[in-house]
Amino acid sequence: MMALPYLAHRAANMILACAMMTIFFLGGWYPPVELSLLNKIPGFICFVLKVVLLLFIFVWIRATIPRYRYDQLLHLGWKVFLPISVLSVILISGVLLFTGNLPDLKL
Repeated sequence: MMALPYLAHRAANMILACAMMTIFFLGGWYPPVELSLLNKIPGFICFVLKVVLLLFIFVWIRATIPRYRYDQLLHLGWKVFLPISVLSVILISGVLLFTGNLPDLKL
């Protein structure tokens, strides 16, 4: 009986996170590609389908990947993701500099 509010709270948080990711990163209620067939789908239906897809991915990943301990998460963050992100910043800025596509910063 005590688990139901916890599960409802957790499900509401997951739905909210998926809805915000849909709005911020997946184009919200717009179709993913410009096709005449997809433009006939109402925006609400397109939004709900994207949220459901993200929820499926969340549940799938949680069910297949084991939980990490804190020391494993720290190792993953500091020794894997931080060097990858620094390398990515250097690589992308180098490509932008080489191609001449740097943004014009006029203050």
